[in-house]
Amino acid sequence: MHDEIKLLGGAMVTLGLATSALVVVPFLQLQGVEPPAGLKPYTSAQLRGRAVYIKNGCIYCHSQQPRDKAQAPDDKRGWGRASVAADYSYDRPHLLGTSRTGPDLFNIGARQPSQDWHLGHLYQPRAYTPGSIMPSYPFLFEIKEQADPGDRVLTLPPGFKPPGKLVVATQEALDLVTYLQGMDHTYPVFQVVETQKK
Repeated sequence: MHDEIKLLGGAMVTLGLATSALVVVPFLQLQGVEPPAGLKPYTSAQLRGRAVYIKNGCIYCHSQQPRDKAQAPDDKRGWGRASVAADYSYDRPHLLGTSRTGPDLFNIGARQPSQDWHLGHLYQPRAYTPGSIMPSYPFLFEIKEQADPGDRVLTLPPGFKPPGKLVVATQEALDLVTYLQGMDHTYPVFQVVETQKK
């Protein structure tokens, strides 16, 4: 009986220490961190697009956390500066990702600001990136004979447009692209404090 109590007590102490080190201490360290001045809250369209991003599992293949130069050449890949905790101030939940089957998307809005490119890439990735293993998302689009007023018709490269038809983006596709275009973390993270010489 005493061995069971010692084992249970040891397990509880270990769990308490791990929770303190991995949850409580980081929470206390980061609770006063303010968002950078250049980081804006998500718009309603970006929030809807973020939900589409989550629903379609984009997080399983794309990260949103470039690493420091000392850890990896993410800056040389064009993914931008290393991320900091304040970059995720408005993320609930955060979408850091754990795999990089595809490129990091932390700065995809800065690297690729074109709505046409994003929509076409979602419809048929290999039309824009030959050899891409990204799946296409045709269910985010409609194939029509003719466009209705207000439709966003895709401009696709030759050979990828259905013959005699138009490809029209759904609202989900437009919202997802709005979210992707909003991922632009090129603002300065730390304010430079100028000192005056006396």
